[in-house]
Amino acid sequence: MSDDVTRTRDEIAGVAAEALRHLLWLRDAGVREIAPPAAALRGGDARADGGPVGRREGEGAAVRGVGTSAATPTPTPPQTSPQTAASPQTATATATSEKGCGSPALAAIREALGPCTRCRLAAGRTHLVFGVGNPRAELMFVGEGPGADEDRQGEPFVGRAGQLLTKMIEAMGFRREEVYIANIVKCRPPENRNPEPDEMDACEPFLRRQIAAVQPRVVVALGKIAAQRLLADPTPISRLRGRWAEVDGVRIMPTFHPAYLLRSPEEKKKAWEDLQLVMKELGRAPRR
Repeated sequence: MSDDVTRTRDEIAGVAAEALRHLLWLRDAGVREIAPPAAALRGGDARADGGPVGRREGEGAAVRGVGTSAATPTPTPPQTSPQTAASPQTATATATSEKGCGSPALAAIREALGPCTRCRLAAGRTHLVFGVGNPRAELMFVGEGPGADEDRQGEPFVGRAGQLLTKMIEAMGFRREEVYIANIVKCRPPENRNPEPDEMDACEPFLRRQIAAVQPRVVVALGKIAAQRLLADPTPISRLRGRWAEVDGVRIMPTFHPAYLLRSPEEKKKAWEDLQLVMKELGRAPRR
């Protein structure tokens, strides 16, 4: 048998194994039918490279105070010389093609963030993990912080938890590139510990500005850290999940973090119930 035939057979086997894992996740979550992904977003297709898509109604308007209050002033973009623009960690190197910067508004936030050293996490990072996805997404996911895989690749949710999140997104009838994904903190905490309050304080203004720039209809807060921080509510995630909240005009649905679901697969059904509420809010309720 030729090497090409063997390689093709192995690739098919890999795809089949991944499809089986996805079906098992759906079964465990109680999914019986999946709505097909929308062929196009309002005004244009989502671009796989995260580039701009069609404008939504009201685009450019403030999201009733998200990231614009006096407590979180808009940082001023640093002034840099043309000589520093070649460095990938400098503010002027940021462009709309960078991950998570698919609109001028997001690019401006990334430039303001610059080669961030606002907290101790900067010292141990490989890459600053800004965000990824559709800059005009109606659905946004916010997690806790980057892990080892995310730190290496500079993109949120790419490890095992990220693979599960992608399956959850697809089960909702979306493609991963149709949504926007970010974290409370943008640098990996050592040994994946919880971020400290001062570390979250340093990052949160930029996340609030990202939410304002994307203008999602719904933000799904993944896990205790994200939910408690976005809602300023210390209630345990087991009681926050499945209950709608609203902050600065943005609807927020807390649910379990995918990493927790990997450790506690029996909770997948509850997480799917939360995501079904989001689907209903977005007009994507599962067919009966």
